[in-house]
Amino acid sequence: MRFSVSSRKFFLGVSTAALLGFGASPAMAAQTTAELNKMSANGNSGMKKTSDDASENSILQEWTGPYDGVPPWDEVKVSDFPAAFEQAMKDIKAEFVAVRDNPEAATFENTTVPLELAGNKANELFAIWGVHSSNLSNDEVRKIQGEWLPKISAFFNELTLDPKVFARYKAVYDDRMEAGLDAQQLRLVERDYEGLVRNGALLEGAEKEKLIALSTELSKAFNEFSNKVLADEETFIFLTDEAELAGLPASFIASIAEAAKEQGKEGWALKNTRSVMQPFLQNSTRRDLREKVYNAYINRGDNGDANDTNMTIAKILKLRADRATLLGFKTHAHYRMADTMAKEPETAMDLMMQVWPAAVARVKEEVADMQEIADAENAGITIKPWDYRYYAEKVRKAKYDLDEAEIKPYFKLDNMVAAMFDAANKLYGMDFTENTGTVPVFHPDIRTFEVKRGDKLVGLFYLDNFARAGKRSGAWMTTYRSQYELGGNNKYVLASNNNNFVKGGGGSPTLISLDDASTLFHEFGHALHYLNYDIKYPGLGGTPRDFVEYPSQVNENWLLTRYVLDNYAKHAETGEPMPQALVDKINKSKTFNEGFSTVEYLSSAIIDMKLHNRTDPVTDPDAFERETLAEIGMPDTIVMRHRLPQFNHLFSSDAYSAGYYSYLWSETMDADTWAAFEEAGDVWDKDTAERFRSIILSTANETDRKEAYRKFRGRDPEVKYILKKRGFPVPGETAEVKGGGESSGND
Repeated sequence: MRFSVSSRKFFLGVSTAALLGFGASPAMAAQTTAELNKMSANGNSGMKKTSDDASENSILQEWTGPYDGVPPWDEVKVSDFPAAFEQAMKDIKAEFVAVRDNPEAATFENTTVPLELAGNKANELFAIWGVHSSNLSNDEVRKIQGEWLPKISAFFNELTLDPKVFARYKAVYDDRMEAGLDAQQLRLVERDYEGLVRNGALLEGAEKEKLIALSTELSKAFNEFSNKVLADEETFIFLTDEAELAGLPASFIASIAEAAKEQGKEGWALKNTRSVMQPFLQNSTRRDLREKVYNAYINRGDNGDANDTNMTIAKILKLRADRATLLGFKTHAHYRMADTMAKEPETAMDLMMQVWPAAVARVKEEVADMQEIADAENAGITIKPWDYRYYAEKVRKAKYDLDEAEIKPYFKLDNMVAAMFDAANKLYGMDFTENTGTVPVFHPDIRTFEVKRGDKLVGLFYLDNFARAGKRSGAWMTTYRSQYELGGNNKYVLASNNNNFVKGGGGSPTLISLDDASTLFHEFGHALHYLNYDIKYPGLGGTPRDFVEYPSQVNENWLLTRYVLDNYAKHAETGEPMPQALVDKINKSKTFNEGFSTVEYLSSAIIDMKLHNRTDPVTDPDAFERETLAEIGMPDTIVMRHRLPQFNHLFSSDAYSAGYYSYLWSETMDADTWAAFEEAGDVWDKDTAERFRSIILSTANETDRKEAYRKFRGRDPEVKYILKKRGFPVPGETAEVKGGGESSGND
């Protein structure tokens, strides 16, 4: 899970689950297409306090302090959220009604502009709520979530499906060619109208009421799903015997000992999250415990108990299918992909199936290598899914004389944070200066940094790195306020990265794996995207869902450059830089285990597309998952990265439903972009970096993203580069990503 943004415009049958911070995407709901592309970006003007109660509400107070105001995290009272939601809806409705009932003929200036700014102030409220629901969740927050999510969903659906509002949008659209609009204004008007039509504005009477009812029921189901998964992730496996720690690194043992103390237990506590599961499976020599930890993790939401999500999933799928039919789409996949670069489910499947066979073939090779080692050790086993990571490390050491435990001491979290900042400076001239303690934060672990590009102050960056109770799993980026010029809102960006690293115990430094370091750079790539925005209209501030991950995936590439490794990979105990011999071994092993990582991800993406590209909704998710995996030839030594019962990307919101393919789509562009830097003769080439920044990063969705890529690269991206990057064979004939016409952004 990689992305979330609180800068949104209230529009087009908004996905309230996304709006309120529910969901998991890693590119979460803020980067979905139709429902969020027009939600207004955060700002300080717009909604006025209209009652004494509002002025006393800890959440509705003006943001004060530096950077044009910052969130008052230290003053927020969770109990104030219901009144804040009520006031926000009252004020947003007043803004819409003022535009709707304007007696003058509809124009860009009296209709599009004020509706672009509607809900401006309320975004501060939803930014604060998003942090509480994602980073600080507790019983009180979840109770409010369950009560208010349906109310807010119904409110926004009724508001944005108002026929009089649509009539004004249509009037501006019909007159667009004679109105003297510039290119950005024309794009905005067309996207407004097309998005409204796509999301039901032409429906009338009973059909419109049915759409609102479906959306409200979906919001309830999303909330139900996310709460059930979170409940399973907040369970622990407790270890009480030192013998159960065999093979585990000292730093990991210290962290799980700390977790046990926090739970008031003796011994060691393994929380049921990926950040704990993965290092345990890689290192533990206790096969029985590896199996236990593995099964607990993969069966989240699938235990036949109160937290089982299968019936919830079936409910969501039925509601989605009914909504797609009502809106005139063949399937939910067609509805979701209408506003993406790929456009059609078949286009996305074509790309995935170009990569899938090579990935499965590589897995067979990887398993054979692991089985050979297990046999040589007389282990007397056949490799199972809970063995994969453990024996993969043995293969890594045997093939490359490289051990994850040998690498990890060099990846000190603080050093890697400094490395990602330095890389941004070398590429884009950006400076990140720590100022922790000068602005309020919502948890003591959070660090803050002032951001400049050259002499220009850009904004503030919040960094929330550590796992804790009440924080959803995964990693994501969000903005509390985004950049746009309209209405004098060209203010400082407030951006945030959120990770779930396991904090070093006993006062020792936090060491992260190579995979964790990649996640750190990935999320920072999202932040760099938004920190470089230079746009006028908030409605053009999002990008297509299958473009969203592209800037962040590009940023991962600089992690393993010699410059970063040589200057920041310092041993946690000795302080010595990583030896060149170890750097060379890492570089040689870059494509190691790519079969596993590709199949783990791609199986999830294929299942997602097949699940949603059908007219009859699945009623038994478990059976569908098993049968479809068998149909595509899923290796039995690997499990999907996200099994359906815990697939937050798909079922905590609409965010990545029929859209999980987008990571591969984006990575195809990423690999092709990295080739551009390599072709420049220096991966730090400033000219290439500036073209990437000015054409790709700063423009958001002001121009068609496919055309923007062609302007940057001179052509469409080629699949051969992602195959090469993953170490897979490249067919003799170069294949290209086949698009589907013009893209329309999301967010």
